[in-house]
Amino acid sequence: MRKLVYYVAVSIDGYIAGPGGEFDFYPQGDEEQAAAYASWVNARYPETVPTFARAGAGLSDAPNRRFDTVLMGLGSYRPGLDAGFTSPYAHLRQYVVSSTLAPDTDPAVTVVAEDPLGLVRGLKREEGQDIWLCGGGLLAGELLPEIDELIVKSYPVVAGAGIPVINGEFDPTLFGVADRASFGNGVTVTRFTRR
Repeated sequence: MRKLVYYVAVSIDGYIAGPGGEFDFYPQGDEEQAAAYASWVNARYPETVPTFARAGAGLSDAPNRRFDTVLMGLGSYRPGLDAGFTSPYAHLRQYVVSSTLAPDTDPAVTVVAEDPLGLVRGLKREEGQDIWLCGGGLLAGELLPEIDELIVKSYPVVAGAGIPVINGEFDPTLFGVADRASFGNGVTVTRFTRR
């Protein structure tokens, strides 16, 4: 069965973005450190690079290694939309969970107005690669019962406030560390699997 994998960047204090949706505060390190980190991440998860940035990252023809579907809330979709990218991950099946986004925003994007749990359960029954939960925190909170793995890119920065990595009901859910990598820029990438 396909897995729902929450692949996300997070600050030390558990935020994926600032109060206004800011995500440009994550430190990248010096040029060499940033390149080493990007190379490692892109080799493992090339499909998580937005379509418009794939050529610049040397990923134009890179096959999808882990995911063939992306699921995001409006807050995760909005930055690309505001920049004019209505189909930010054209190399994936794209779903946006939103009750306010127009369903005809882009023919390559399916807008889901309700029941994200039902959507994910249906997608899991289909054949294919895993499903990438791109964000955000409210959607992750709703989908926690279906999250099979988390791939957490933890950056050495305290945000102080913002959008939590998972924002939902109190529901302690155990995950175990499957693997972890550390980088010279202070980032750690940890893959957690549901116990």
